[in-house]
Amino acid sequence: MSEDGVGQGGAGGVIRLIGVRETPLSVDEVYAAVGAPGAGGIAVFAGTVRDTDHARAVSGLSYSAHPTVERQLRVVMEKVAADHPVLGLAAVHRVGDLRIGDIAVVVAASCPHRAEAFAACRKLIDDLKAQVPIWKHQTFADGGDEWVGAC
Repeated sequence: MSEDGVGQGGAGGVIRLIGVRETPLSVDEVYAAVGAPGAGGIAVFAGTVRDTDHARAVSGLSYSAHPTVERQLRVVMEKVAADHPVLGLAAVHRVGDLRIGDIAVVVAASCPHRAEAFAACRKLIDDLKAQVPIWKHQTFADGGDEWVGAC
């Protein structure tokens, strides 16, 4: 998978960064990608690996993705760009083995106003989780495991 989608245009050039990576993610990189002179608000969401899920202790997890993951992520981002007055969008997601506390996903949206930025960022993370083919395999301290996926 490519490292990022910088400069790939689309949605009027507002999609600034798309990535699915095995390497650690940078909130600073995602924030910087969406900067724009007209941005009065930049909203950033970082999802991290927590130590419990459904009252069970999590010992670790691994993310995997379908080969079309970046294409599907771009479709989600284009829809967010069409529905919100975004100036910049960015989204990166980890794959591979992650530990408790690791950053699993970072998304950001810049807009003329804060309320618009919050709405666009929330839509981006919610639709990413619901529509982009990324699956999480959680292992629990009690020896159990489960697969959790968007698609």
